[in-house]
Amino acid sequence: MSEHGFVSVFAAQLDAYVSFKRAMGFVGTSRIWYLKQFDAYCAQGHRTVFDRDTVEGWVTAFLERAGRYRSWMSYIRDFGRWLQVNGASDAYVLSEDWKAPVVAARPYLLSGQEIDQFFNAAAALEVASPWRWQAAAFFTLMHSCGLRTGEARALKTCGVDLDDGHIDIMWSKAHRSRRLPLTAEVIEVLDACDRQSSARFAARETFFVSATGTAVTPAAVGVTFGRIWDRAGLARPAGGRQPRPYDFRHHFAYSNIERWMSNGTDVAAMLPYLSRYMGHSTFESTYYYVHTSPDFMSSYAELTRTSQSVLPEVGFE
Repeated sequence: MSEHGFVSVFAAQLDAYVSFKRAMGFVGTSRIWYLKQFDAYCAQGHRTVFDRDTVEGWVTAFLERAGRYRSWMSYIRDFGRWLQVNGASDAYVLSEDWKAPVVAARPYLLSGQEIDQFFNAAAALEVASPWRWQAAAFFTLMHSCGLRTGEARALKTCGVDLDDGHIDIMWSKAHRSRRLPLTAEVIEVLDACDRQSSARFAARETFFVSATGTAVTPAAVGVTFGRIWDRAGLARPAGGRQPRPYDFRHHFAYSNIERWMSNGTDVAAMLPYLSRYMGHSTFESTYYYVHTSPDFMSSYAELTRTSQSVLPEVGFE
């Protein structure tokens, strides 16, 4: 029987591929879910050869319900490459012509008032799940340390040292790790959360947990964020950019940039530190936040005049 529930003729190979990716540190569930869709397609259509007709046939069929998001194509493309490396030299690798286009993110720019109202509501959240005591801590880390949502979800209890005042973000995006210092205020919030979680889930592995003691899911984070946003009485735009948990990370970046600008600090000199703190692999990723800053346009001329050797012409990657 397949370890992951695959049922097609490719089940054994799919299991081996997923195990290989796990050993390499890629443990996300999205890969398995999409490969299961491919597996079901092959089983139902009696597909037994991993050729162009099979692969592109599934991609074409799946596109009808996948909308504009195409990042899942990388999973079936990577599986084809893995098959070739492991002896199936005739396995088809999905053409780069199917590659997903790069779509620039459009963050919702949080105001100071919205942030204050949000955290007041988070502190008073009344739910039966652990979010009752950990919501404020979870979103405080995203807001005060600029964490990615996935980094906060995956944060290990062993990676939180409140005595020394730091957290360790391990094997995050592109397998980079970093240690981030915490302020006294953040330590106080995390400590209150840790005491309550430890009393109920003594053996938990992740700092933030679900009602069953396992790591919280992306969906749970989104639902909780939305519940707090609404209970805070904050308006939702009728159209355009909508507030998301990830916007706390955006706010962390551009608020630092704006503070440096207002203080007369050399932003170009500080960007490498911000880039390292946020876990970016290149400065281009950090430059994006310069352009999302609410006050960017009024400061752009001066910033580029003093930093022409650092700022790129286009920073929306």
